[in-house]
Amino acid sequence: MSNRNSQANKQAARERLRAERERQAKKERTRRQLIVAGSVVAVLAVAGGIGLAVANSGGSGGGSGSSADVWAKAAKAKPVPPAHTSGPNGTTVVVGKADAKNTLQLFEDPRCPGCAVFEETVGATVEKDISDGKYKAEYHIGTFLDGNLQGTGSKNALSALGAALNVSPDAFLKYKYALYSKQYHPDETGPDKFADDGYLLKVADTIPALKGNAAFQKAVKSGTFDAWAMAMSKEFDSHKDVRSTPTVKMNGAVLGTQTAQGPVAPSSVADFNAQVDKNLKK
Repeated sequence: MSNRNSQANKQAARERLRAERERQAKKERTRRQLIVAGSVVAVLAVAGGIGLAVANSGGSGGGSGSSADVWAKAAKAKPVPPAHTSGPNGTTVVVGKADAKNTLQLFEDPRCPGCAVFEETVGATVEKDISDGKYKAEYHIGTFLDGNLQGTGSKNALSALGAALNVSPDAFLKYKYALYSKQYHPDETGPDKFADDGYLLKVADTIPALKGNAAFQKAVKSGTFDAWAMAMSKEFDSHKDVRSTPTVKMNGAVLGTQTAQGPVAPSSVADFNAQVDKNLKK
């Protein structure tokens, strides 16, 4: 579970990142002591080149300038809504049969580890229920963890999800599921992998509708849906009652166990089904 606007969480995340940096720095110092001076110079030159390449290419949505500049501009730009959206700036994302009487609302952040656990456990069930018409699903995707953990991965992944939605709702669902999978979801304290367009495209290659899809790839690389991602994030932030991710609601009723930090989403398919069924409109 990831809490919104939590100073304690932000501080804890910073401490974890600081400890990891110190560990890596100590490891690097030890390694350097075992290398002759000339080799050290060569290694540093290569590392510097790699770092510069990453800084210039990763997580920038295909634009020029720093990543922060790109996303600051995206926040002020007019959004280009993907297909299969509605509402102001295309921030209403509903997947499923239009005549479904029930609505499941999901509030998630791409970098949220709790969301990954929920999707890995219940995601396939949600996809099947949507297909069966048991309910339609309304998605609210935020990017607050970019602030808590530092980085741009949540925003960049959300933009890529917009590119997938532009292909089809099914591609969106399958891509989202892949991003949250154990194989591809980054560790909370590890590298901000979602900030790298190349990594997002690598994950997309596991989805038949997205693999080799030139239009999708161009949208990801050029940041076509960057401004839309920022609009989606703003829409997410407007739900002041949502204190943590994942938050899951059925027809407005929050599912899961209530805690002081917010609700903990159902942790098993059986629990999820029981709570969904309890709140279905007859």
